[in-house]
Amino acid sequence: MSGLGGLNKSPNGVVLGLVQLQLPLVATPDDLKRQAARICGLVAKAKRGMPTLDLVVFPEYALHGLSMDTNPAILCTLDGPEVASFKTACAEHRVWGCFSLMELNPGGNPFNSGIIVDDRGALKLYYRKLHPWVPVEPWEPGDLGIPVCDGPNGSKLGLIICHDGMFPEMAREAAYRGAEIMLRTAGYTAPIRHAWKITNQANAFCNLMVTANVCMCGSDGTFNSMGEGMICNFDGTVLVEGGGVPDEIVTAEVRPDLVREARREWSVENNPYQFGHRGFTAVRGGAQDCPYTYMHDLVAGRYRLPWEAEVKVTDGTSCGFAPPTRDYSPAAPARKRA
Repeated sequence: MSGLGGLNKSPNGVVLGLVQLQLPLVATPDDLKRQAARICGLVAKAKRGMPTLDLVVFPEYALHGLSMDTNPAILCTLDGPEVASFKTACAEHRVWGCFSLMELNPGGNPFNSGIIVDDRGALKLYYRKLHPWVPVEPWEPGDLGIPVCDGPNGSKLGLIICHDGMFPEMAREAAYRGAEIMLRTAGYTAPIRHAWKITNQANAFCNLMVTANVCMCGSDGTFNSMGEGMICNFDGTVLVEGGGVPDEIVTAEVRPDLVREARREWSVENNPYQFGHRGFTAVRGGAQDCPYTYMHDLVAGRYRLPWEAEVKVTDGTSCGFAPPTRDYSPAAPARKRA
């Protein structure tokens, strides 16, 4: 399946490259400029090293590092110079790219955002992290839903960010909207290693889709990120796994056509279909109700755990952030399917 990491690309394959980027320290606009240039240089390196490469994926915090700095001077916008340089790099080297940015938000805290750019330099997907890693991260909760886009060689791509992947609903929503390859970018450190691996595999199998997952890597003098990029096949098996080597580019060929085949042809464990068609052997078409209390309560705005009153950490004060004073006012998320 992996074609020697993508060296031998099949007609229906998509070759992915996950960059275990060295964790940077970014504190000034000049630092930001240098880091954006470094990322563009690694786009070129990835394509030179693997000419068959279709999509190069950079981890969360690739541009800003792990300082959680909300200084507007080092925040980005979609029409800013950093994103423009990423678009130029993808067009110049004829490769798709996935990039991370901390996005200026005039109405509140910055967004932790991700973009996918095609091999002509066009923006194809724009996502804001739905589940910041609280209480550590100060980012505004995302308000764009979970978009999906057309990808290289006829694939469908989805993108989630780091902590998002710990919620099975995120991967299920990406699959429900058609994603065949789900990217998960992260800045995780070693204590999350076991959960990282099992959720990447579970997200793949439970939704019959490829998951391509990568963390930052190495130390910035304070934090150590773990690298450990991994690509999981739609049956949950690990096709390839990186270690803790900074700037290593983990590659593999994946087959979206086989994802589509499994989703059409599997009977046992066709999880995305059977979730909404319970017990179809007994009743025509299966039960299509929603038996899940938490879903009904969430939609109605009354989500409350049995142990809700006992939860100790409910804001970011333990990590040095002031208690928030604003209530959440979401924008209406886009519901149109790609």
